[in-house]
Amino acid sequence: MQDEPLTLYMVKRLELVIRARMDVALRPFGLSTVQFTALTALRARDGLSSAQLARRSFVTPQTMNEMVHSLERRGLIARRQAPDNRRVLLLTLTDSGQGLLAQCDPLVEAIEGEMLAAIPAGQHGLLRQSLDLGYAALAEGGASRPDPGGVSPAPGVPGGAGRPGSRPARWCPCPAGCVR
Repeated sequence: MQDEPLTLYMVKRLELVIRARMDVALRPFGLSTVQFTALTALRARDGLSSAQLARRSFVTPQTMNEMVHSLERRGLIARRQAPDNRRVLLLTLTDSGQGLLAQCDPLVEAIEGEMLAAIPAGQHGLLRQSLDLGYAALAEGGASRPDPGGVSPAPGVPGGAGRPGSRPARWCPCPAGCVR
């Protein structure tokens, strides 16, 4: 019997605390963590289909369909026909959606900052790299296949760009880990 909890348990415990804190921070703006994740994914890559956005937001296509309708009714996203396939609708973040994210970003970044403040600054890059390597090891097909959710490896990780520990201009601290 182990004296220490499994690392998997510790990662899940952290994810649950992050999600709970984000839900509380985002609630006054009428957003859930999953909706925030979807909006940040659209900010990073405009013109995704609902199915693509579902994969990047870690939800089922059915759940995303409901979320898209809700976000569209609120004027945060818009749909348009794909130029090469009229049956596919592409999603776009509206100016209102951009504005809402601009209000929410500092709150989410503060949660990440609070977490990282407990970790020596020199280990931040190693933490990010370790999380990316763990993800790559367990993702479908491991590191040899592209991420099924479309999330690119972080810089400094095999398949990523840049020096170890370097970060893209904006990295979303949400559970999806999307690049902004």
